[in-house]
Amino acid sequence: MPNPEDIANRMDGRPTVVGIGRVEASLPSPCDQNHAAFLSLGADGLSCLWFGGSLEGKADISIWRATMSGDGWSQAERLTDDPERSEQNPIQFDAPDGRRLILHTAQPGGNQDACVVRIREDGLAPRDLPLPRGTFVRAPILVRDDGAWLMGLFNCVTRPGQRWTGSHDTAALAISQDNAETWRVVQVPGSMGCVHMTPVALGPDHYAAFFRRRQSDAVYRTESTDGGESWSVPQPTDVPNNNSSISVIRLRDGRLAMACNPVNATMFPDARRASLYDELGDGDDRPNANGGCNPIWGVPRAPMVLALSDDDGRSFPRRVLVEEGPGDCLSNNSVDGQNHEMSYPSLLEDAQGTLHLAYTYHRRAIKYVRLTRDWLEAQ
Repeated sequence: MPNPEDIANRMDGRPTVVGIGRVEASLPSPCDQNHAAFLSLGADGLSCLWFGGSLEGKADISIWRATMSGDGWSQAERLTDDPERSEQNPIQFDAPDGRRLILHTAQPGGNQDACVVRIREDGLAPRDLPLPRGTFVRAPILVRDDGAWLMGLFNCVTRPGQRWTGSHDTAALAISQDNAETWRVVQVPGSMGCVHMTPVALGPDHYAAFFRRRQSDAVYRTESTDGGESWSVPQPTDVPNNNSSISVIRLRDGRLAMACNPVNATMFPDARRASLYDELGDGDDRPNANGGCNPIWGVPRAPMVLALSDDDGRSFPRRVLVEEGPGDCLSNNSVDGQNHEMSYPSLLEDAQGTLHLAYTYHRRAIKYVRLTRDWLEAQ
């Protein structure tokens, strides 16, 4: 098991062939903690964004970006620096009007219910989107056939006088028909505990969306047949979920591919922590929110798996192991060697059918894996 120093020594961005059809690299970063990768493939090549700093929830957490060239990954570029807020969950979106937009969340400490979503044109000043406080984002933005932008949300719902725990979080889709100036928010019914809404186009005005679950039970799925204007009540798939992020895309051959940790609380009944931010020590003495669902934190965040579906994501019978590990995540600390998670994947496919995957590695590094179609089919 590599220790944090071993991992840091590998963070040079140089691609290494580790088998037929498989290449890996660890992205350069000056930060002790690196988490929540987001891959974007534009006309100028492949980019990876993530958040980095000392510890998730601290005000030194900022958005970083590296780009891929023939020699490997560039040095990390810092894109944001709010001294008062933890800036997290970046999205890079190459808009149809030619602008490259960077979106991310910004929250004070561990108070996700006070989060705002910020947007900026690459290199320019940010502004807060006109969305309710406590709105979070994670998944890529989709463009509907009529040009509207679709952005998956989850609502970190606060309770008066109580501390956010995730127990009342719900899902929604934001729709903009004026290039992000204004947004309409469509709530997903019956979605308490469903977060990180990840929509995927199935056909004209036909979408499925997939969710991480606060209850750490299974990946859930919802469907829309009217362009995202309404959604079915989410239902469980056959993929376990550990209250950690997933990434779902539609492959060129029509199948859906999900990068995930297919484990849940039932499989690990003793792996528990109090909350996501139990190490911050921010002096918030409000009681935890009561009611709602029962969020479960601490279920291992490993292995990293690609799950494949032939039925538009209703089931994912084929599971391909990308990397095995213990997945310990009872601490977010990335320098003491106790965290071993492989989590928060970002998955995309290029025009040649090659898969590009990036994910958190022990919270110390962002790991990049390139997989050819031949590698995938040989597993």
